[in-house]
Amino acid sequence: VQLQASGGGLVQAGGSLRLSCAASDFTFNNYWMYWVRQAPGKEIEWVAVINAAGMTTFYAPSVEGRFTVSRDNTKNTLWLQMNTLQPDDTAMYFCAATEGPIPPAKVSSKNEYRYWGQGTQVTVSS
Repeated sequence: VQLQASGGGLVQAGGSLRLSCAASDFTFNNYWMYWVRQAPGKEIEWVAVINAAGMTTFYAPSVEGRFTVSRDNTKNTLWLQMNTLQPDDTAMYFCAATEGPIPPAKVSSKNEYRYWGQGTQVTVSS
């Protein structure tokens, strides 16, 4: 199983980035997909989630209105469009797969995710 995130980089505050997550070797369209992030010294933070069909999305309050999660099940690909980036968005971003939604109290636990990919670094300068 592979989940490979890409698209991170260095951007100025107010800028945009689009992250991609390429999935392989599992039935992508059976899984809910999460974007999570982790800044140095901080716990894992849930960012956005999309259901298996791509019809339902949820966002953390800190990114609501700025980030958009989407997926294409024919391409086994997940995206995160990030606009109006802020320095507090600086973190390593990961995509992760689950069979269903994770209870809010457990979203910061890596053990709750069935598959967890390699991350991509996002750095936002002020």
